[in-house]
Amino acid sequence: MDHHAKEFYCVYSNDNPHGHFHRVIALHEEPVVDWQEAHELVPTLNRGWYELARLPVQDRIEFTREFWISKLPYHPLLTEFLVKFFGSLDDIGIYLIQKKYEDPFEAQMVYSLAGNSGFFHGNPPADENKLNLLQKEFSRYILPLDYLAFLKIHDGFSKQLDTGIVKSNDMKELNEIFQGQLSEIDALMTTKGKTVNPDSLIAFYQSFDLPFYQCFWGEWYPDQEMGNVYYSGVAKTISDPVEKADCIETMAFETFIDWLMFYLEQIG
Repeated sequence: MDHHAKEFYCVYSNDNPHGHFHRVIALHEEPVVDWQEAHELVPTLNRGWYELARLPVQDRIEFTREFWISKLPYHPLLTEFLVKFFGSLDDIGIYLIQKKYEDPFEAQMVYSLAGNSGFFHGNPPADENKLNLLQKEFSRYILPLDYLAFLKIHDGFSKQLDTGIVKSNDMKELNEIFQGQLSEIDALMTTKGKTVNPDSLIAFYQSFDLPFYQCFWGEWYPDQEMGNVYYSGVAKTISDPVEKADCIETMAFETFIDWLMFYLEQIG
């Protein structure tokens, strides 16, 4: 397991004031914790995650890779990319964490990159009720199917200490904050100077709790579904999708999966 992950998933104490949690249970290292005990601690923990934690490391990695491939819709580059990404992992762990004594436990899946290169972590998947509620909250637009499919893998996902892909339950609040920030701008524009309707943006990712977001854009449908663009709280502009072939530089992606592959490639 990546040493950054081990440092992050540790208990705080007088001897370790830099710890992040009141209590940590690494299910993949704690064979004495049975399913009933784990499920009582974390009702959102599904049986699949618990059984995954019982498996050898390589099986955890391979089974999780195949689960991603089965859940996400077709993309011409996705399978090859995921084989490469999961091949770069040295472990996948399941942690049960309690931030403070009075807080409920949560479950997180941790993707450890080999060579102490960093880690990603995700929350349990969203169920259909959560997805339906999310769509109702943003009923002006149909949310991309690949984004909704990913929420069935992880409802909230980030690299290391990043804010990351926001939980479905937090999307409404995040976008109220985001729209409040946009309301302070005289005229929102793209980097090419095109005027943008602020209400057409739906932020789904935030960078380190800062005013930098990746957003679905209701005025751009490159492939029948909303593309996504980057909003900079410094420049107060969104990226312009004119240069389609250079999406990494412009940060304008035709699909959520295109952005996700970019995010999984960037670490550090």
